[in-house]
Amino acid sequence: MTQKSSRPISVVTGGAGFLGSHLTDRLLSAGHDVIVIDNFITGSPQNLEHLAENIHFKFIRHDVTEYIFVPGHVDYVWHFASPASPIDYLELPIPTLKVGSLGTHNALGLAREKQATFLLASTSETYGDPLIHPQTEDYWGNVNPVGPRGVYDEAKRFAEAMTMAYHTFHGMNTKIVRIFNTYGPRMRLRDGRVVPAFISQALTNQPLTIFGDGSQTRSFCYVSDLIEGIYRLMMSQYHYPVNIGNPREMTIQEFGKEILKLIPTSSTLEFKPLPVDDPKVRQPDITRARTILDWEPQVDFEEGIARTIDYFKSKI
Repeated sequence: MTQKSSRPISVVTGGAGFLGSHLTDRLLSAGHDVIVIDNFITGSPQNLEHLAENIHFKFIRHDVTEYIFVPGHVDYVWHFASPASPIDYLELPIPTLKVGSLGTHNALGLAREKQATFLLASTSETYGDPLIHPQTEDYWGNVNPVGPRGVYDEAKRFAEAMTMAYHTFHGMNTKIVRIFNTYGPRMRLRDGRVVPAFISQALTNQPLTIFGDGSQTRSFCYVSDLIEGIYRLMMSQYHYPVNIGNPREMTIQEFGKEILKLIPTSSTLEFKPLPVDDPKVRQPDITRARTILDWEPQVDFEEGIARTIDYFKSKI
């Protein structure tokens, strides 16, 4: 990839992860040159191997909690680096806090140095175990800072505060996306989230593990829809947080029963105690995304989950 290019140049931190790799594909298809930075703490080289011969793609193996050096011009910085599943941030609590704080500081510093537009991949977890439903962007959340999920929730909340500080103090062009539950190809089989957990359990005839009574809800957005919304946000003139997710809500028990219908299996539902601070509801209000970005999900659940099952079949 040459530095002198008429193509926009994007830096994607965490670009070897599930979402980061799909974003990288989207950017390349939109005519960007893309530099991915990742240290593979949770990402995978396999997510990027199809780009090995692409002259518009470059990979830098680096921990973004250390100073980030990228030569030449940069137009956009997309900060996606972070452990993002309960298993990850429970096993990696301090790296999770560091990437949300030091990593965000370094990524913002890179964007400021290059006079680039910056986008923070934040999360619906900033709402914690919400007391309002569905969740709107002006809700401040209900988060336990010293609970087991606090390392992720507070890292992202701090990252949002720092992003807004760079916007207000330095006048930087920044964006914040709050990502709700997303699924699709390239999710890891055992990352602790319900979609890969249920699909892999059903494909291997193991019980589908439901925590609590399964009445807690989630809203599942297919990855291509999410990435499109994030791309539109980066290209917009809006600087405050925007929810991107699918407002179709279902209980975990309903989702488990759907998987059992779609996959021939001897699996059954198995109930276990609910983890501490597990959110009881999760549903985005996407009025802001519809109004500002003219965005809403296009892939229905049946189509998206069929694609995802096919992907996991190829990995088991």
